[in-house]
Amino acid sequence: MPQEPKKRHSRARQGKRRHAINLTVTRGMACSNCGKASLPHTVCKNCGYYDGRQVLAINKTTVRKISKEEASA
Repeated sequence: MPQEPKKRHSRARQGKRRHAINLTVTRGMACSNCGKASLPHTVCKNCGYYDGRQVLAINKTTVRKISKEEASA
């Protein structure tokens, strides 16, 4: 049976233990085709290219927002 801690650790001691545990922001890389930022080793969401060739066919149409009056009619 494991032993329980006899005393509670203070917040300062807890903070000293956790100070090195942090998250890093992943850096985006410029797409070689369109130049927009995308995650490394993934297909570009803007143009659909990966490693110099087109992998996905991206539809370039824009979605128009529908107003409340048009939705009710």
